[in-house]
Amino acid sequence: MKPKAQNEFLLEFPSRSSNEGFARSAVASFAAQLDPTLGELEDIKTAVSEAVTNAIVHAYPDSIGKVTIRGRICDGNELELTVKDKGRGIPDVDKARQPMFTTGGTERSGMGFTIMESFMDRITVRSAAGKGTSVTMRKKLAPRVRSAK
Repeated sequence: MKPKAQNEFLLEFPSRSSNEGFARSAVASFAAQLDPTLGELEDIKTAVSEAVTNAIVHAYPDSIGKVTIRGRICDGNELELTVKDKGRGIPDVDKARQPMFTTGGTERSGMGFTIMESFMDRITVRSAAGKGTSVTMRKKLAPRVRSAK
């Protein structure tokens, strides 16, 4: 069952590489309401960069399509981010999640999913050939102790 959202957003943009930084900034601004540490915020931004870059490079290699990000703040200080595309899809998700595997040529490292997994608590990848890919990432942020003055 999906956790209840306390707040959420939906963002859609063209799959242009120039929008990767925009996506990072938008997600960071949304996540800021959870009062993350700088380290937590950098982890989130890095994972989003990887997911968005995957959509731009792999989902739409020869065209411009749409990338959407849905962000949710759930009970228990958990941030949930879903990056979706309607591109060509991933034929073998398990293989694609292996470190160093890439379909993007020699200039790609093949570490996108590995990086997402290392910076977020959980990731779920769903994909269908010709229909696109959805990457859902979750990170529980440490609650901040506020001092009474």
